[in-house]
Amino acid sequence: MTYNMDLLHNGEKLPVVSVGGCHNSEFNISLLDFQKNEWTYQPTYECWSWHLVKMPGGGSIATIGYAGLGYGATGDSDKDGIPDCVQYNGGYIESKLFEAYGQDGKDILGEAFGQAETEYANSFPPMDDQIDCKTIEEWVLLGDPSLKIGGYS
Repeated sequence: MTYNMDLLHNGEKLPVVSVGGCHNSEFNISLLDFQKNEWTYQPTYECWSWHLVKMPGGGSIATIGYAGLGYGATGDSDKDGIPDCVQYNGGYIESKLFEAYGQDGKDILGEAFGQAETEYANSFPPMDDQIDCKTIEEWVLLGDPSLKIGGYS
């Protein structure tokens, strides 16, 4: 729902936002297709992620999210003490984005995003499982991939 988002104000701070969940970045929507699109649930003129990017005086400089279903996992299937929600699907690829930036020093947004997708594909070959394929296909970056995270000094 984007109707109350205009109440958000963060001054001159423009974060890169990564959002989990389903359809937050579904950019192919309009006010006219909500009756045919079972995933929209209500008439909306743009997706949550794009609305956040284009907000004046707030919002984000870029948003990463799912244009379709955002897949996740529950439990601890391998009994290693690490929740499956961060070891598989969306939780895995999203954590790899932050690792690329925070640990590997990738400060260009598109490079961090690309590294996360590559690491996901190397760990979960997308042609072996439809959900792994869709996780990569539906995880989209709305913003400038050449953006230097944190800006220039």
